[in-house]
Amino acid sequence: MDKSYQKDRLEHIKNAILLIKLFVENQSETDFLNDIKGQNATLFQFLIIGEAIKNIDNSILDKYNYPWHIPRSFRNFIAHEYHKIRLEIVYKAAFDLDSLLKIIDEILDKEF
Repeated sequence: MDKSYQKDRLEHIKNAILLIKLFVENQSETDFLNDIKGQNATLFQFLIIGEAIKNIDNSILDKYNYPWHIPRSFRNFIAHEYHKIRLEIVYKAAFDLDSLLKIIDEILDKEF
């Protein structure tokens, strides 16, 4: 895959993280659990993150210490096991994206 494709996917991840943060900022867990639009918007952005990671060369990802299987698996869970989604977990995951954002920024800086 060419470098611009890889860079675009990384930018998609970064944008999705920033959108998730925007969607949940200033929301309590109860607010989130009552916000159907916010839930769906957040879930869609998690799908984007996982899908984009699946489409980045492992030769790039392997250079960076991050559990890449987690967002990939989360994407698959949302897409295929949607009926088992616990929105409390999604809410907590939305506040656990800082390390991924930092790694994505690092990859963008070093690789592109």
